[in-house]
Amino acid sequence: MTSPETDNGLWVRRFHPAPSGTRRLVCLPHAGGSASFYFPVSRSLSPSLEVLAIQYPGRQDRRQEKCIDDIHELAREVHSVLRPWLDEPVAIFGHSMGASVGFELARLIEQDGGSAAHLFASGRRAPSCPRDETVHLLGDEGLLADVRKLSGTNAAILGDQELLRAALPAIRSDYRAAETYAYRPGPPLSCPITAFTGDNDPKTTVDEARAWSTHTTGQFDLKVYPGGHFFLADQQAAVLRAISTALAATPAH
Repeated sequence: MTSPETDNGLWVRRFHPAPSGTRRLVCLPHAGGSASFYFPVSRSLSPSLEVLAIQYPGRQDRRQEKCIDDIHELAREVHSVLRPWLDEPVAIFGHSMGASVGFELARLIEQDGGSAAHLFASGRRAPSCPRDETVHLLGDEGLLADVRKLSGTNAAILGDQELLRAALPAIRSDYRAAETYAYRPGPPLSCPITAFTGDNDPKTTVDEARAWSTHTTGQFDLKVYPGGHFFLADQQAAVLRAISTALAATPAH
């Protein structure tokens, strides 16, 4: 396995670069999230796994760039910048909106003749389970009320008006992408899928998480944890153990 010399601009963050041959885990943020959300994940999994955390346009050091409010387009962009790392199968982890991006990314990898090592879909209903959601059409206060309810954005940001104004365009764009995402029927993936969900998540029922099983011909596993949409906050150690255990069965190349 080769190690690319560059990070393709600002898209890919390698917080803990690993030696050649180490398995790689691509991590895709939730709506309003950023690559830095996965810094603790990278630190915990290093050096047995190298985390490639994706930074979407329109936030933090990319805030001057135009946001991408379409899941399919976002997946295509991520696929393009990841090409130097796709000489060997990569595992994919996405939370909430990131799980939808991850699914479409895995499809693109397979369409290109490759294969993902594993897809970990967290806090997101299966692509074939649509809901009619219009939070992205609400005013700023309505949008922020939903963000606060889900506890998905750092409390310090929610309390800082200047930071909040800077983050709102990305939050709204991501909500639009997630809520308008439409699954396009096609062949199921061949890679294993593990779905993670909280038992009290208003955005995903256990049955909607279980429906990820219909999107692969490979192995499927469902893990339900106590908590709401951001069950990861309290269950991070358990989720990372599950990821490590699942990938341990896949030999590094």
